[in-house]
Amino acid sequence: MIKKKVRLGELLINEGILTNEQLNKALEEQKKLKSEGKYKKLGELLVELGFVDEKTILQILSRQLEIDFVDLYAEKIDYDLLSSFPISMLEENLVLPFKMDENEIHIATADPLNYDIIDMLQRLVNKNAKVYLAFSKDILAVIENVKKYQKAKELIKKIKNDLNETVTLTSGAIDEFVDFILKDAIEKRCTDVHIEPQKYNFLIRGRIDGVLIELFSFDNEIYAPLVSKIKLLSNMDISEKRKPQDGRFTRTYDNKAYDFRVSTAPVLHGESVVLRILDQQKILLKMDELGMSEHNLKRFEFLIKSPYGIVFVTGPTGSGKTTTLYAALNEIKGPEKKIITIEDPIEYELSLVQQIPVNYKIGLSFAGVIKNILRQDPDIIMIGEIRDSDTLSSAIQASLTGHLVLGTLHTNDSISTITRLVQMGAEAYMVSDSMLGAVAQRLIRKICPHCKSVYHPQEEELKLLKDYLPDKMTFYKGKGCKFCNFTGYYGREMISEVLIVNNEISKMINEGKDRESILKEAKKTGFITMIEDAINKLKAGITTIEEILRVVKVDNI
Repeated sequence: MIKKKVRLGELLINEGILTNEQLNKALEEQKKLKSEGKYKKLGELLVELGFVDEKTILQILSRQLEIDFVDLYAEKIDYDLLSSFPISMLEENLVLPFKMDENEIHIATADPLNYDIIDMLQRLVNKNAKVYLAFSKDILAVIENVKKYQKAKELIKKIKNDLNETVTLTSGAIDEFVDFILKDAIEKRCTDVHIEPQKYNFLIRGRIDGVLIELFSFDNEIYAPLVSKIKLLSNMDISEKRKPQDGRFTRTYDNKAYDFRVSTAPVLHGESVVLRILDQQKILLKMDELGMSEHNLKRFEFLIKSPYGIVFVTGPTGSGKTTTLYAALNEIKGPEKKIITIEDPIEYELSLVQQIPVNYKIGLSFAGVIKNILRQDPDIIMIGEIRDSDTLSSAIQASLTGHLVLGTLHTNDSISTITRLVQMGAEAYMVSDSMLGAVAQRLIRKICPHCKSVYHPQEEELKLLKDYLPDKMTFYKGKGCKFCNFTGYYGREMISEVLIVNNEISKMINEGKDRESILKEAKKTGFITMIEDAINKLKAGITTIEEILRVVKVDNI
C-alpha cells in the first residue's frame, strides 16, 4: 500500500464541507479529551459533533487515496481467516481482513490513514495488502458475527457428519442449529428472521426495530437441511419447492413460549424463508404502554369506549396497527361484553375474546364472516383488515346497528381515511353517520440509551423541519454500540394522530368538504398531526431528525 500524507481537517475545508471554526472546535475537544487521558481521532470527533458524516469523509478519502469501497454484504467473508486474528484488535482499529488469496490479503477499513495496523496485518500473514474502504458499522457488524461463528462452526461440523452418516432431519445437530439461530434472533430483539439463498452462500438476516441487519452468512452446504427442518416443524410439504407455503410452530426459550409464523417463496437460488416471531407476552401490552402520547391516548380511549360506531386504525404494513387494536381490546374487554375478532391470520390468543381466522380456500372471507357473526350477538367486532368494498359495507352496517367496530385500513394519515372510504364505495352520508374517528400511526426508532450523546445536526436536516423547531434546542443521537447492533437505536415508539369525528366534522364529511377544511376544524378540538407528535418526541430526546425524516414523508411536512 502506497502511503500518502493526508491532513483530514484541511482536506475537508478545501472541499467546502468543514469550516475553520468547526475544525478548531473539534481540535479543542480532542485536546480536552487528551488531557483526561482519552484519545479520539479527528474524524471520529467530527462525526460525533455532527459537522460531517462518515460517508462524506470516506468518499473524499477514497478520491484522495485512490482506494475503492467494498460492500461487505456482497463479499464471501472468510470467517476462518478472521478468527485467526485478535478480535479486540480488529474491533479497536475498525479493520477487517475479510479474504486472502495467493498474493494478497484483502482488508476493509474505516480508517485508511491508520497505516500501522495495515502494516501489522501484512507482517502477520507475510503478504501484501489490498485495502478497501467500508463503513465502521458494517465492519463492526461482521466482527460481531465472528464472535458467534465459532459456536456455529461446531454445530455445522456436527450437521455435516450427520449428513455423511445418514440423511435425517431428526438429528440433534440440525435441531441445535435451528435453536441457535432463533435464540440469537430473540436475544437481538428481532421481529422477523429472513433466510435468503445466494449464489455461493446463504444469508440470515433479522428485522430489528423495523430495519433488516445481517445476522449470519453460511456455506450453502447446510442450507437445504436447515430449510427442510423448518418446513417440517411448520407442517409444510418439504418436497414442494416451486410454490409459496405458509405454516407455524411453537418453541420455548428461557421458559417463554414463542410462536413462529413461517412463509416460504421460490427464488432464484432456492427458497426464501421468513419467520415472524410472535412473543405471547407482548400482547399483554396495556394502552399506556403503546408509546402513544398522553394527549392522543386520552382521545383514543374516548373513541373505543363509545357504545357503537366504527373506529379505524391506519398505517402501512408493520406500523403496529394490530398491536394497537389488541391493546384496545385488552382495555375494553370484560365478562359483560361479547367480543369477536376476524383475523388473517390470528397472531395472538386473547382471553374473553372469540377469534375467527379467515380462510379464503373454503370461502371464509372478512365480509362473509361479518354477516354471519351478527347472529352471535356481539357487542364489539374487530376486523383485522378492511381491504374491499364488501367488507367495508358490512362493517358500516354493523356499526349502524348498535355495534362498536374496530378495523384497520391502509391510509397515509387519519383525515385521508375519509377520502379512502368514499373511494372504496361508501356513501358520504354513511361515513358521516358511522365513523367515530381514526388513528394514524407509525413506529419510530428510539435513541439507544447506552450510547446516547449530544450532536449538532447539519443545516440541510434543520431546514426541512425549521417551521417546527425552536431557535435553541439540544439534539441527541446514538453513537452505535453492541447493545444496539451499532445502529444508534434501541426499541421503537409510536407516533400518531387521532381524529375524532364530532358533529361539525360529521356534517363536513356529508357535504364533501376537502381535507384542508376538515384539518382546520379538527385542530380547533385539539387534533395534533403526526409530524407534530414526532417533533415532540424529538424535543424530549427520544428520537432523531434522521429517523423522523425516514418515517414521515417530507412532502407531508
